[in-house]
Parts: sequence; C-alpha cells; structure tokens
Amino acid sequence: MKREFLLTPPMGWNSYDYYDTTVTEEDIRKNAEYMAANLKQYGYEYIVVDIEWYSNDAGTKRDKYQYIPFGDDEMDDYGRFLPAPGRFPSSKGGNGFKPLADYVHSLGLKFGIHIMRGIPRAAAEKHLPVLGTAVTSAEVADPNSICIWNPDMYGVRNTPEGQAYYDSIISMYADWGVDFIKCDDICDSRLYRDEALNGPFSGWHETEMIHKSIEKTGRDIVLSLSPGPAHIDKSWFYRKNANMWRITDDFWDDFELLKNMFYRCEMWQDHVGAGSYPDCDMLPVGTLGGGFGGDPWKSHFSKDELQTMMTLWCIFRSPLMIGGELTKMTDYDLSFLTNKNVLEMSGKSRRGRQLRLSENEAVWASVDVEDGGKIKAYALFNLSEKEREIIIDLPSGSPETITAIEGWSREKYSFTEGKLKAKVPAHGVKLFVIE
Repeated sequence: MKREFLLTPPMGWNSYDYYDTTVTEEDIRKNAEYMAANLKQYGYEYIVVDIEWYSNDAGTKRDKYQYIPFGDDEMDDYGRFLPAPGRFPSSKGGNGFKPLADYVHSLGLKFGIHIMRGIPRAAAEKHLPVLGTAVTSAEVADPNSICIWNPDMYGVRNTPEGQAYYDSIISMYADWGVDFIKCDDICDSRLYRDEALNGPFSGWHETEMIHKSIEKTGRDIVLSLSPGPAHIDKSWFYRKNANMWRITDDFWDDFELLKNMFYRCEMWQDHVGAGSYPDCDMLPVGTLGGGFGGDPWKSHFSKDELQTMMTLWCIFRSPLMIGGELTKMTDYDLSFLTNKNVLEMSGKSRRGRQLRLSENEAVWASVDVEDGGKIKAYALFNLSEKEREIIIDLPSGSPETITAIEGWSREKYSFTEGKLKAKVPAHGVKLFVIE
C-alpha cells in the first residue's frame, strides 16, 4: 500500500454521525465550504460521504430499518452502485460523484466515499454482467458471505472475475476523483469469527483485492477499513493492504467507551507509522444524530472528556475524522478541534507511548524521533470519578527545573525534584508541552 502521501494521519469529516444514511449533495457542499473556511488551515481536508449514498429511499422506514432490505438502490448495467440522483442531483446523466468531487477539490479539499464489502445482491439476482469479463455478477457473488447488519451485499469470490469486479468499481471511483475509500464489514465481522486468513470470512481476500485495484489506478487513495475491533495478530495484514483500520466498534459520546480506548491504544501503539494508522473512529464533537430518526443532540461529552478524547487521539496519532455537523459547530466545539498544542502531536516525526495505565489513570508521552527521541509532551489522564493528583518520575538526567505549558489552558508550570505532578479533574487531562 502506498504510504508516502500519508506521512501524518488523515484529518477530515465524515457524514455518518449526524446524517446516518440520509446525507445529500447540498449537505456535503455546505460542510465542505465550512471546512475550507474554518478547518482547512489546521490540516482537516477529507470530506467523506458515508453509507448508502446509492439509496433512493434511505431513511424512509427509519422506524423499522436502518438499512432497508432490497431497497430502491441506484445501479448501473454492470452491477455498480451509483449516487442516488434525487439526493445527489449533479450525478445525473452518468456523472457519478465527479461533479461533487470536483467541487470539493475546488475548495482545496479531498473527497471520499463509504462502500460496503462485496457486490450488490440485486446485481447477482439480475445476473448483470461484470465489466471486462464473460461472467455475470451471480458467478462472482458468494451468497455464503454476507453482512449481519446490512442487507445490501454478497461477498466477492477470490477469482480473476471477482478481481475484475473490484477493478471496475475502484477504477470508476478514481475517474470520479475519489481520494478516500472507507470500506465497511471488512476489518472485522460480527458474523464470521474465524480469524484464519483463509477462513470463511471473505473480507481477508477482499481486502487484498481492493488494495490491488487501488494500486492499478495509480491514484493516491486512502483505504480505510471498518468496523473494528481490528485483530492485533493481523496488524501486518492491515499495514500491507490498507492505510487505516478501526480498532474499535462504532465510537460514540460515552465515557465508558472513551475509557476503554486507553487499553486499545496501548495494544496498537507500536503499529502506528507513515501511511499506516490504527483508527480510534470518529470524533463525536458538536451536534450529532440528525438523521437517526430522533432529535439531534449535542455531544454528551463534558469539556474535560472532550479534552481527554482529543489528547488521546492526537498523542496516539489516530486519524481525526469529525463526526458532528460542521455547519452547527460553535466556537466552543471548534476549540477542541483546532488546538495547535494538541494537533502538533500528530506530526510526522512524533510517536506516542503509554507509560502507565490503571483503572484510575493513564500517562502518555509524545516523543520526537527526529530529535533523538526527546520527549516533547506528557499527558496525564484521570480516568476516575474524582479529582486526583497524578505524579510521574522524569527520566534520569532531566534538568533540575523543567518548564512546560499546559496545552489546553496555556498556563505555565515549573517542575523540580525530578517529578512531574498535577491535580487533574475527573475524566480530564493535563497536557504538558515541554519548553
């Protein structure tokens, strides 16, 4: 997998956490415009259209289904999903996502889409031809390989004709100008728990097929694998075939989920590198849930919890994909997404290390590998329900007095006697940037 174009973790926005299956072209354009005006300068650049952009009736039966079985989906003569024209008007006339991608690119941003692993069941039922082959979709579809939570797809058989199907869709996406592909039901499976590489879960060979198809286009396309949790014993496989992979199931604004991420990040911290990023999932900041059949809500995370989340994602060097609706962001919301003291820990020369983890606290260090492994920042996390003092011993040979700026409050601190200590609020963090 190409890595040289991804020296830092991808940063952007994904439509799922607010729109679910109902996002439209107008929504995408407005969010892209907001990002270009307010977030691009901080490194955010990917605008990603999430699940079921091909569904003409998405969200119309939300009281019964998140994903309508055999719904009204837009598809071409070769069994390839196309954007629903009622939701994405510029796609009419065979344009696909190219006009929308061109608009996003005109703003200096990059464009991405979500796909499901496999081939549409409807294409197999209709025996639609596979482009460039003499076989039909029914012959490359594997009806024994399905997704337990989305009814749209069959798996693709590991055959030359199956590869041709993936070549056909990825080539089409490249022609549209797609820069980011989030592939779902492929990093982990809730249905197939056999982890053997050649076991019943066809997601393993389908990952390789998608990787090969992307390489054939010659285009710099990020491949993101979902959902998690990713399998740590397959870290080599993810690194070989993808750029980012989810290490958790869907992450929402719940502190228990956030607390659990410290264990997941510790497991994956040695597998972060240029073009290969274990993914902590989207950032539930701002307003969420507009397309989920109920009322939208403001993130349930407190100020301290939002600071904890952003600090962990950045010091670990996870991709940063915003989940909240951008056009509803307040200055308060933006303050968590644009803190330069925090974002700089995602830099290409930085590496994060968890030094300590218990039920009540965690300590991380951010080192600069281009500066002899020098520690540039310490993060002290309080995972307990009450304020607590956290103390760590500084490395031997440290100066008698160390000065630091707390990354969130920007207050100055001095530390002596070879120790760094601070009172940290419940669920909160103190980020000390060493001067």
